[in-house]
This record gives sequence, C-alpha cells and structure tokens, in this order.
Amino acid sequence: MEQVPLRIRFLALLLASVLAVTITTVLIVRHAIEQQIHAEIVDDLRNSVLTFQAFQTERQNTFNHSAELVADLPTLKALLTTEDVTTIQDASNDTWDLSGGDLLALAQPTGKIMAVHARAKEVTRDATEAALMRSVRLAARQQWWFLGGHLYEVFFQPIYFGRSNDQRVLGVLALGYEIDERAAGYVSRIAGSQVTFRYGDSVVAGTIAPAMTPDMARDSHAAAKPGELAIQEVRLGQERFLATTVEVSRDTSPAVYLSVFKSYDEETARFRGLYRTLAGLGVLAFLGQSALAFAAFRRYTKPLEKLVAGVRALGKGDFAYPLDVRGRSELAEVTASFIRMRDDLLQTQKQLIEAERLATIGRMASSISHDLRHQLTPIVANSEFLSERNLDREQSEELYKEISDAVARMTELIDSLLEFAKTREDLSPSYGSVKDTMQRAIRSVQGHPVVHNAKITLSCNGNCDGWFDSRKLERAFYNLLLNACQAAPPNSCQVNVDIQESPGGVEIRISDNGPGIPVHLREKIFEPFASYGKENGTGLGLTIVQKLLGEHGGTVKLAEQTSGWTTFQLWLPLNNSGSEAEGPEDVPAVTSSNPTSTQ
Repeated sequence: MEQVPLRIRFLALLLASVLAVTITTVLIVRHAIEQQIHAEIVDDLRNSVLTFQAFQTERQNTFNHSAELVADLPTLKALLTTEDVTTIQDASNDTWDLSGGDLLALAQPTGKIMAVHARAKEVTRDATEAALMRSVRLAARQQWWFLGGHLYEVFFQPIYFGRSNDQRVLGVLALGYEIDERAAGYVSRIAGSQVTFRYGDSVVAGTIAPAMTPDMARDSHAAAKPGELAIQEVRLGQERFLATTVEVSRDTSPAVYLSVFKSYDEETARFRGLYRTLAGLGVLAFLGQSALAFAAFRRYTKPLEKLVAGVRALGKGDFAYPLDVRGRSELAEVTASFIRMRDDLLQTQKQLIEAERLATIGRMASSISHDLRHQLTPIVANSEFLSERNLDREQSEELYKEISDAVARMTELIDSLLEFAKTREDLSPSYGSVKDTMQRAIRSVQGHPVVHNAKITLSCNGNCDGWFDSRKLERAFYNLLLNACQAAPPNSCQVNVDIQESPGGVEIRISDNGPGIPVHLREKIFEPFASYGKENGTGLGLTIVQKLLGEHGGTVKLAEQTSGWTTFQLWLPLNNSGSEAEGPEDVPAVTSSNPTSTQ
C-alpha cells in the first residue's frame, strides 16, 4: 500500500485545524447573535404585552363610557317603558347604529331579552338570553361572550327610569364588540407583533396565516401568572416563533387568551449575510493557509523525501543514489550519517560477497575433487588389472567397461560445470517441437546405465511447436527425467510426462512414484551442490534445469506433492524468438493431439 507523503499529512493536520477554528468561530458568533436576538425578542414581547394591557385598559374605559351614554338616552328609556318586545326590537335598531357596537342586547331587570341586534347572523336570541342570564349574576361590568362561533367583549349598563340616584331600573343594556380579524390586526399594530385570540383552546381571531392555525392550536399553552412572562418557542408551519400568552378575561370559563408572537427565523434572517461573510472569510483563510503551508512544507520536506528515496533505492541494491547534504539542520546531519552508513554497508557487502565467492569456490573445488577422485579410483585400479597378462578377453572387456563408465561420469561432471558457467547469450533457438525434444530426452535416459525397467509415459495435448534451443532444453528434460528415474523404486519405476498447450507457451508436468522430497529440503533443491538420495550426484542437475528454463524465459517449480507422486511443473514460452513467421515455412510443424507412450 502506497504511503502518504509526510508533507501531505502535515498539511492535512494544519488544514483540519484551520477548518476547525473557522467552523468553531462561525458557530460561536452565530450562537452569540442568536442569544442576542432571543433576548431582544423577549424584550419586544414584554413590551408588546405591556402595550396591549395599557391599550386594553384605555379601550375598556372608552367602551364602558359609550355604554353609559347609550343607556342614558331618553329615547331608549322611553322605549323600554312600552314593554312590548316587537316595538323595542324594531325601534332599538337606531340606537344600535348609534352605539357603534357589534352586538346590542336589551333586557328586563330579570334577564328576559327584549331586543337583540348583532352583525353576525349566527347569534340567536336564545343564545344571547342564556349568556345574559349567566352574566347578570356576576358583578363585573365587562365580560366575554362566545356566541355562534364569535367572541365578544361585552359591557353592561343598567337603564334607570329618571335619574340613576333613584335606583328605578327599567332594564339592562349589553353592548358588545367582536374580537375578529379587524380587531386582531388593530391590536397587532398597537403591540408591534403577531397576535391571536383564543377562547379556551379554540383560535377565534389573529394575524397568523390560517394555514398555521392547526399548529397554533396544537402548540397552545397556558397564560403566565400575573407579573410573569413565560416565553415559549413554537413552530408554525416551517417558521419558528417566540410567543407569550396572557389571560385577558375575568371570571369567564373557558378563559380568553391573547398570544403574542415574534418570528425568530425572520429576525435571524437579517444576519445570514454576516454568516456568509464569515464563511467566505473562513474559506479564504483556509485556501491561503493551504497555499502557504504547502509551500513551507514542500521546502522543508523535500530533502526528507529525497532521503526516503535514497533509503528505498538502498533497499533495491542501489548504493549510488545521489543525495544532497546542505545546511546545518538535523535533516542534513541525518542525511550525512545515512551516506556514511551506506558506504560502510557497501564495503561490508563487497567483503561478504568476496568471502561467499571464495567459500563457493572452496565448496565447488571440494565437491569436484571428491567426485573426480571417486571416479579416478576405479580407473587406476582397473588399469592396473588390465596391465596383467593373464586376463582373458571377457575379463578385459569388463575392466574396460568400468573404466569407460568412470570416464563418462567424469565427462558428465565437467559438462555440468561448463553448462553452469555459460550465460544466456549461448542460446541457439530454432523452430521445433517440444514433444520431439522430450522424446529424445526419454530415449537418452532409458539408455543410461543406472536406469533399468523404467516406464516413462508421454502425453501431449495441443500445439507444442515454437522457438527454443532444443539441445539445452533436451539437457533440462534429461536431468529431470534422470532424477525421476533414480528417485523411483528400481523394480516399479513409473514416470508420467504431460505436455499441455497454454497461452503463450506450453506447460510440462513430470511426475514420478518415488518417495518424494523431505519438507526441510524443498526450498533448497535448486541451489548448487544440493543433492539428496543419490550416491554419485553432483548437486547441479536441478540448478542447471532452473538456469536453462530461465534462459528461455520459462519457470520450473516443485508442485504440491500428492499421494505417492512427486511432480515438477515447467512452463516454457514458445513465441519469444521474434521469428515465428519463418518457423512454419522453414521447419515442418510437428503436432500431436493424441497421447503417446514411450517405454
């Protein structure tokens, strides 16, 4: 996983800090502004309530005085003396127009209604008489009536016969003024806020949009105690309000409430421009800090990145990666120390390589001298026997064959050493068939003196023609097949060779029924002079196989061992010569799609 550069991490940390400070500043400023707005709205609501209370007192005095004047009209007194309901109902219409009220009711001292005049058609005589009967039992001159869905503030005044001092009461005058949208708008202008009037839990009038009325009824709250101001935050539609409620009725059940509202969202909207300005300044500060921090971090972290690149190059074996040591900073000191360490490491590595080279030469010389002495012994002994004169022809031929075999093994050892020392440039690729090369290697192995009764089975599937050095590839196959035959049981040796076409080349699997390779040796089998299970092995067979396959661009590996079988898996590319176009014309293609067995 690729690491994040140090300057990027420092930059991210700094920018995160700047962003956090900017956001925190905006939030603190916003909180302070909202707190100030909240306090201002509370003061406005308090002033609105006080203004309404003063206005209500003055209004009540005015309407009460109007009721006194109407009750003192001589024409009204004369009309009541008739005690005729029809006459009083018709003749009192002019008095109602003169009063300016929305409801006028005339009744006998007992409470019986003599006349009712109302602008709302829903107000009935029976409902008015019932309300009047309840009101006459109360001492208050001002009361609230809720008739036909309409709320009235009603002022009562007795009608006297003659002077009021005589206490001769002809009847009762009830003069009411409806609390409707017009009255609510007037109160709203006086209070400087949105208002609603509620009769119990029902909103009867107000300046709030009708669509918000259900929310208003849901969020309705009781009035504060006298002398207190209870502020509540309510949401009407999508807008937030601060509201307070006062009770404006006395001795009325249900009570009449006035709620005063101030829009919190409308007040805070005035500062949205300030929020945007602060956010813009924060963005500018963020970008400016980013540019400055990037330039600063780049200046101070570039030498560190160079040092890191030098460490990575050293990890890949590059001891000459250029590094600059300038300045007197701690980083320059670390770089100088790293260069000294790298030079010391290079010198140590050279010494180790030289020591390993000498050790390898020593092991090789020891192995070769041992193998050569092992083969020279029978040559010298058999030569002495041949010098005797009394040997018959059969004995001489047997001694000669032993000498010839020893010389052949010495020649094979020398050829292995020469092959091990050759380079890839010695390849001589030609167009041919891997199957034919394998068949030649099989015949050579079956003719080896140490191989007896070996059953080698060859199968080929798909095309196995291409460009390769057949002589070297045959040597690689020969080594693997000879190892397999020597590892398998002498009397039941079974070796299976499978050649399978694969993309870009062929895959070859050589399996034998030998005992397998111990686990602790499986990683060392391709190392030079590593031999197991053979009395006269040179330890170069598999090393040469790996070298020859590598020169062709192929691979060889020991596959996972299955029950009773040891398998070497080879892959050989067949299109790496660059002359495929000439191959099919110069060398006849040899293909086989059917398995072939060679005994």
